Amino acid sequence: MAAQKPNYKTVSATNYRGRFAPSPTGPLHFGSLVAAVGSYLRARSLGGRWLVRIEDIDPPREQAGAATSQLETLKRFGMIADEPAIYQSRSATLHQTALTYLLESLQAFECGCSRRDLPTSGIYPGTCRQGIPDGRKARSIRLRVEDRVIRFDDAIQGPCRQNPAHQSGDFVIRRADGLVAYQLAVVVDDAASGITEVVRGADLIDSTARQILVYHALGIPNPGYAHLPIIVDENGRKLSKSQSDDPVEVRKPATTLRLALRALGHEPPAGCRSLETMWKWAIAHFDIQHVPCGQTAIGVHPEPR
Repeated sequence: MAAQKPNYKTVSATNYRGRFAPSPTGPLHFGSLVAAVGSYLRARSLGGRWLVRIEDIDPPREQAGAATSQLETLKRFGMIADEPAIYQSRSATLHQTALTYLLESLQAFECGCSRRDLPTSGIYPGTCRQGIPDGRKARSIRLRVEDRVIRFDDAIQGPCRQNPAHQSGDFVIRRADGLVAYQLAVVVDDAASGITEVVRGADLIDSTARQILVYHALGIPNPGYAHLPIIVDENGRKLSKSQSDDPVEVRKPATTLRLALRALGHEPPAGCRSLETMWKWAIAHFDIQHVPCGQTAIGVHPEPR
């Protein structure tokens, strides 16, 4: 019997649907805020819809109350999703359906290898492609990867070429602890929501070709991509949620939003002082072609609220 292909929402390419998908590992930090602002502006400037998805499928890394805090921060900055927030943990049935299809269609296989079985390169050598060797038992599930270049045009970074066979080899789509892996979950959930373009930080661009392979394996078209610049401080240090000088925590929302817009190459004129006037100007003037493609340095020294 042929494997049953999962069904996903079909959305016209003219109906833009974007999203912001934070992991609830702590309060929303400045780098994530910039990603939220970029995805929000892209959707609003195109007259599309903007969704928020909480990627809560890795319990060991999650922080109690973080999801609520992140949603409250978005609201405080004036970003309200067009649909109720989606929680990735509630998509377990969709994830399992995709896994079953990929296994039954032989596009994925069970693997008995642990991390210590991998070579120092980290690239999977195909040990279990033809079956798990004697003495081992199934641990994870991997997607089969062929040696070919994946090309995609990033709306910010330009033409990109990646070969997952040289990056990771056959990659994990369900982990040894039974949790669905990011590379599969993000594809299934974006497809289920009808996302037409993924706007996110450039630190995730290396995952793009692998995710395109998952889309192809599931028989659905992949969305467009736009990878925003990585935000660093004056010393070139990547901003993170662990730093006490994070502008989200130490500055007023309007001041922090101006910093985020500056990082995206769209700083409002001096006359825009409130959140409302900044958003109105930014939505009217946002142009993805003006967003920087490399690192963006932002001063983060605190100032009074």
